[in-house]
Amino acid sequence: MTESNSKLNFEQPALARLARNLVVILAIAISFNFAKFSDANATNIERVVSPGGIEAWLVEDHSLPLITFKFAMEGGAAQDPDGKSGLANLVSGLIDEGAGDMESQAFQGRLQELAISLLFHARRDTFEGSLKTLTEHSEEAFRLLRLALNEPRFDDEPVERIRAQVLTGIRASLQSPNEIASYAWMNIAVPGHVYARELNGTIDSVNAITNDDLHNYVARVLAKDNLMISVVGDIDADRLAPLLDEIFGDLPDAATLADVTDATPVSGPVLDIIEMDIPQAIVRFGHAGLARNDPDFIPAYIVNHILGGGSFSSRLYAEVREKRGLAYSVYSYLFPLDHAAFFSGGVATQNERVGETISTLKDEIRRMADEGPTEEELASAKSFLIGSYPLRFDTGEKIAEQLIGIQNANLGIEYINDRNGMIEAVTIEDVRRVARDLLTADNLIVTIVGRPVGVTEINIDG
Repeated sequence: MTESNSKLNFEQPALARLARNLVVILAIAISFNFAKFSDANATNIERVVSPGGIEAWLVEDHSLPLITFKFAMEGGAAQDPDGKSGLANLVSGLIDEGAGDMESQAFQGRLQELAISLLFHARRDTFEGSLKTLTEHSEEAFRLLRLALNEPRFDDEPVERIRAQVLTGIRASLQSPNEIASYAWMNIAVPGHVYARELNGTIDSVNAITNDDLHNYVARVLAKDNLMISVVGDIDADRLAPLLDEIFGDLPDAATLADVTDATPVSGPVLDIIEMDIPQAIVRFGHAGLARNDPDFIPAYIVNHILGGGSFSSRLYAEVREKRGLAYSVYSYLFPLDHAAFFSGGVATQNERVGETISTLKDEIRRMADEGPTEEELASAKSFLIGSYPLRFDTGEKIAEQLIGIQNANLGIEYINDRNGMIEAVTIEDVRRVARDLLTADNLIVTIVGRPVGVTEINIDG
């Protein structure tokens, strides 16, 4: 998860969360000038266990009066029932729209009054939350968080208001070539799987969600046994330990999660063209990838960085944009989920040049598989990936996000200290072997949204 470099970003929060919290986030950012944390701070992670057995990872820093909480529960949108896709997303938009004896206006008013940022977010495999607060307001912030998790109201007015906002977003996505291409690609790659569903749901599925569905999702998914927590900032272990029980202690001991089957992406070549009158065609391509716990994931991550994940330094960028002027941007990435893993990428190009673009992509993927990276490319990739890693820890929010990702991927509390050594240990033999095993130019699934000229199965097969 922490190394996914994902561009295939379906995980959009409910629209209400964005507008409501921009002012709060901006106020905190300006007040503290985007609080910086050194790499040394980032590596000093303390495991804190509450009296009730709830664990959190803490990075303590008292230089600023600011506390960041992030937490996640396994489940996410993969737990949406059949015909109710978008349920987790709707819950994420509503869980803090009133809780306990506080209706929506009172709850949200209190957050804004104290400049508390409280966000919830549904991803494919996790349901996540984030709290940022000034130390002086932390007691009230933690109280509001506890209420939202344990006593969400789901009153009729906010339910219909947030539902309407979600539906507006869905209607907009139906006209978005990027989203159409991405979902079409996933539907071909893992047909019938929960990952092929629209994360935000469809108009019909969101309209079908009832108040009971919202309460049932919270009761099934939000629990202590699937909980991951990271805390960064002006708080110590002695205060945090009992606080964990106060916030999370009343959650059910165990989640009741539906089984999610593992999926192996279909084998290509597959070509899917979705006609749309747009000046540039949107292309998504890819095939099966590697799970995050695969021993070859780190070498594969380096291979992808060289191929298409390294932005301006990648082979795809050099060949597709710089040499041929086929596109402004081209990329590839590894996208490991809990129950499926993908290698994928994307590009936008003129309809008349789609065939040439796909051929160039395939040539570069094939060349990487056949020859692997050069010694110079490997050294350059290592230098960049190691040197840029501290940038993931230059704010409290980034640190907390990284810690949740590491927990979710089961990488261990020492991963931050070990990661760069793992990168450095990769040999040229490793990356060449992994490139050969991972990449298959003749096995691509390709979806195109637009009116591509002269594109046929031959472009995909050849």
